[in-house]
Amino acid sequence: MQIKNHTYILFFVLLLLASCTQQKEELSSVVSTVDLKEILKSDTLRVATMYGSTSYFMFKDETMGYDYELVSNLAKYLKLNLKISIAKSEDEMIQLLEEKKVDIIAYNLVETKDNKKRFKYVLPQQASFQVLVQNMAVNALTEVTELAGKSIMVKENSVFHNRLLALNDEIGGSIDIILAADSLSNSDLIEQVANKKINYTLAYNNTALLYKSYYKRLDHRMAVGFKQHNGWLVRKESKELFKTMVYWNSLPKMELLQSKLFSKYWDKSPYFALRKIKIPKGAISPFDELFKKYSPLINWDWRLLAALAFHESRFDASEVSHAGARGLMQLMPRTASNFGLNRNTILDPESNIEAGVQYIKSLNLAFHKVENKNERLKFILAGYNCGPAHIFDAMALARKYGKNPYIWSNHVEYFLLKKSESQFYDDPVVKYGYYRGNHTVRYVQNTLDTYKKYLNRK
Repeated sequence: MQIKNHTYILFFVLLLLASCTQQKEELSSVVSTVDLKEILKSDTLRVATMYGSTSYFMFKDETMGYDYELVSNLAKYLKLNLKISIAKSEDEMIQLLEEKKVDIIAYNLVETKDNKKRFKYVLPQQASFQVLVQNMAVNALTEVTELAGKSIMVKENSVFHNRLLALNDEIGGSIDIILAADSLSNSDLIEQVANKKINYTLAYNNTALLYKSYYKRLDHRMAVGFKQHNGWLVRKESKELFKTMVYWNSLPKMELLQSKLFSKYWDKSPYFALRKIKIPKGAISPFDELFKKYSPLINWDWRLLAALAFHESRFDASEVSHAGARGLMQLMPRTASNFGLNRNTILDPESNIEAGVQYIKSLNLAFHKVENKNERLKFILAGYNCGPAHIFDAMALARKYGKNPYIWSNHVEYFLLKKSESQFYDDPVVKYGYYRGNHTVRYVQNTLDTYKKYLNRK
């Protein structure tokens, strides 16, 4: 009987110990969870990202990047300080997130089964597909089967490495897969192809397209995969952080911000201007003295003129657009000839800036009825970007529909955007027809934002 009692007591003690251990583990799990409450208490949002043409880089002593500016906006929305950890690889970013050393990965990571099991994707960006990156040539590859016997460099354990392994199995194991050094990024590999240091690599089509805007000889036409979704990552247990980020991303202002940033970093990223144009330390551009010389002719702050030139050419004096606009101020040949330039002088930096200033002077006269100088500046910038004709149409529509034809924001700007709709471009007051005004509207705001940044520089 005594033995039986001891047995009951022992069983009870063991049960109690097991219960305490379970409670301790549950408590430990709760304590170790890092969610929005703990982040707000710490006063800091910890973020992992990587260097890249659209994610994070330095330009003229300023931190830039699509992902960087978005996550900065999130930190501001949450009223938190922002701490950025720069990783060398996607694996390192994921490890930082798993080890709770960061709260978010602000980098465009493709959805994989493994990542979806462990994390939540948030802030999805445009879906893309993998392509072969090579240089244009008569013997450029056009079919996946032609990869047989070719040497292709990718990062080990990356999505591109995994895709190559699958392709290798599909075509009989004859692809020579070369693993890149840990210090090299996918962007580095694209540039090595462009500079003919290696023959092939893989990339996502939207990234390759961006690089092609700078390296004209790049060929990314051969698809090697299907469209894949992507986004930033947070831990699954960070449920409140995830919900808050989804809500933040749904705010009306976010659509405008993302459109603006997409134009800034994907249409023509300053990342490539950084690589092509040498800017003296402490200067805004290599042409500061010329902007200072000619800006008094239009009573502009020279930094405003520099901001306009930046958004026209990224300070590339040899820039020629698809439409044929040339030089620092991106003058069309006919406009340039009206101000005394020819094909021999149009790319000369000083001549181009002087002619650009004369064109701005003519736009100032064209919009003289806009009496408020700050408002007139927006009309001038818009007219410089798309020509004054479409702006006159938008002013006429504003007048007809009861808006103020001499105010830009939400008035003339609104009807410039409407000129892509038949109801408006077919209106009798419209003289110059259809126009998609999105780019011009972003151009005006981006130029003014850049000017403000230049003013704030020490």
